[in-house]
Amino acid sequence: MSRRDFPAFRYLFPSLLFVCLFSLYPISESFRLSFYRLILMLPWLGQRFVGWENYHDLLTDSVALRSLVTTLTFVAVTAPVEVILGLCMALVLNVSFRGRGWLRAIVLIPWAIPTVVSSQMWRFIFNDRYGLVNFFLFGDRTDLYIAPLADPSLAPVTIMIADIWKTSSFAALIILAGLQTIPADLYEAASVDGAGSWQRFRHITLPLIKPALLLALLFRTIDALRVFDLVFVMTQGGPADVTNVLQFYGYKKSFGEGMIGYGSAIAVMVFGISLLLSLLYIRLMGTRILEKADQG
Repeated sequence: MSRRDFPAFRYLFPSLLFVCLFSLYPISESFRLSFYRLILMLPWLGQRFVGWENYHDLLTDSVALRSLVTTLTFVAVTAPVEVILGLCMALVLNVSFRGRGWLRAIVLIPWAIPTVVSSQMWRFIFNDRYGLVNFFLFGDRTDLYIAPLADPSLAPVTIMIADIWKTSSFAALIILAGLQTIPADLYEAASVDGAGSWQRFRHITLPLIKPALLLALLFRTIDALRVFDLVFVMTQGGPADVTNVLQFYGYKKSFGEGMIGYGSAIAVMVFGISLLLSLLYIRLMGTRILEKADQG
């Protein structure tokens, strides 16, 4: 490093230190602990190196495999739905009308609410005794009331609804930023050529916001993979483990049963899946950007 570059590095050093302490170190420590047998309730046993044994146990653990399927199902449903709803909201918010600023602020309220608070709210809504769902569906007919949070077929749907309600506005914010980069001249030229609203959306809007759509899908996929607080507050992984996602299962193994090594292996597995999907999305985004540059 030359003396001329040293002032720039000095300004960047606090940020680099922060990333190393709060990001790189926990990741590396979790990866290291995943190769050890460490049980909190038996501290006198110490840390025993077991190599890939935790990962072998993880791949043969039926509960972990069901949790993986539950997690991937949650991601496959919520992430695309949130991006589609976010696209619809962004298209509305991109139109000029009176009170648009207020509507943009209102749309972001669900995302601004802490997840624990929104989870508790949806837990009350789906309550089988006094929840709003039963009240609006059946009114005073309490004999017809259902218990969505206790029904194995409905509990995963309640978690998905709560997540979609909270985070669709975040996807809308990203997509709205992409919409505002599209020059108005393109729409004017298309209108002159006789293109209708659907043709303008299909041939101008959709191709030009594909990077924003992929970015929103990337963020929502990573966030959905590490879902924890929704499950923790609403269902505790039940009933019958149908909402037991990987992050919550890792929490139970680490802090409920004290199996730190096994819980770290689960965390590394979630990190690996997130990394692979991130690289895939980034590759797709890079390809779209290069195509757009070539067309330009």
